[in-house]
Amino acid sequence: MKTIKVNVVTPDGPVYESEVEMVSTKAKSGELGILPGHIPLVAPLEIGSVRLKKGGSTELVAVSGGFLEVRPDQVTILAQAAENAADIDVDRALRAKERAEQRLQQAQQEHLDFKRAELALQRAINRLAVSEKR
Repeated sequence: MKTIKVNVVTPDGPVYESEVEMVSTKAKSGELGILPGHIPLVAPLEIGSVRLKKGGSTELVAVSGGFLEVRPDQVTILAQAAENAADIDVDRALRAKERAEQRLQQAQQEHLDFKRAELALQRAINRLAVSEKR
């Protein structure tokens, strides 16, 4: 079966590099499925998971938004933060989720930065969901 090279990169360095059969992720415009030979594309990503199908199994990477660049022979994901499912510290993600939920309650009461707290909550929930699916 044909494969396509995938790189997931953050400011701290590479998170994932491999040849895969298919990449699935959620862009701002909707769900994307990328196979080898896909037309060139650049798209902003939502906070979510990148599903990488390889040899009959699926690997997951949690991304906190970013950009996806597709070329016929390579997919590059540039993310502010990304973690392989196996590398997610579930306890840390749960604490982050709890802190974000508390901030959201405070934000409603004190008119603090609601959007920032909401994004923190989305990132924590995404990390927990990805870690559970592995």
